[in-house]
Amino acid sequence: MKYIGAHVSITGGVSNAPVKAHTIGAKAFALFTGSSSRWVSKEISPKEADKFKENCDKLGFSPDVILPHDNFLINLGSPDSAKLELSRKSFLDEMNRCQLLGLTMINFHPGSHLNQIDHDKCLDRIAESINITLDKTNGVTAVLENVAGQGSNMGHSFEQLAHIIDKIEDKSRIGVCVDTCHAYSAGYDLATEAGYIDTWKQFDNIIGMKYLRGMHLNDDKRELGSRIDRHESIGKGTLGNEFFSRLVNDPNLDGIPLILETPDDSIWAQEIAWLYDQIRK
Repeated sequence: MKYIGAHVSITGGVSNAPVKAHTIGAKAFALFTGSSSRWVSKEISPKEADKFKENCDKLGFSPDVILPHDNFLINLGSPDSAKLELSRKSFLDEMNRCQLLGLTMINFHPGSHLNQIDHDKCLDRIAESINITLDKTNGVTAVLENVAGQGSNMGHSFEQLAHIIDKIEDKSRIGVCVDTCHAYSAGYDLATEAGYIDTWKQFDNIIGMKYLRGMHLNDDKRELGSRIDRHESIGKGTLGNEFFSRLVNDPNLDGIPLILETPDDSIWAQEIAWLYDQIRK
């Protein structure tokens, strides 16, 4: 079964997120559990956490189809020791917030070398940051998101993600989220049938399909291999409708959250409905 949804707002409190997801016909959703642009977010009250869990239960959202995202300031591979410490502290807070909400995953961009340290050293530092955080928490899986390869961001190749995973001590608490726009911009030709098959073959050989915990469904404003991260609405970019139809009919992608991060949230309900309509009965 496919669990398609979108990254919804938490305006008014995190407990509103499942309600907003349900309103647009989603069967999965993503959210920020706090601010997306601050090191420290306002604490979630026990009452608000309970209300979030109640709404999720009432509307049919189990933790395995909810994929929260950490804040954008975090850089677990930072070459700056002060920023690295801030990032690790903030990432731990993100994990603890997920635990409070009864969530089992946290999605994040691996990190950036900022042209100041060796690529492998940055990847090792990211893995070290994850290990430190997993050691201090329970029940939440760290889900690495592939990136487009823009600037000094790490994690645009399956090999880089595999490098990080190889150094994680508790392999049961590490996973991957594949963003379709990022993968295409990084050079993985998902748009053609042959390229689609080859991309997933590479993913399985290099990382392993068992680590796939979710996906971000975004069309791409840019061309294959552009290394530029520019999301587009479904069917309006270089990936195109045929790709998304192929994806929602892929049985290997059953049971995981498939999350829209497309730029026009006013048509999310239409995009979700269209994606479900493509599924062959």
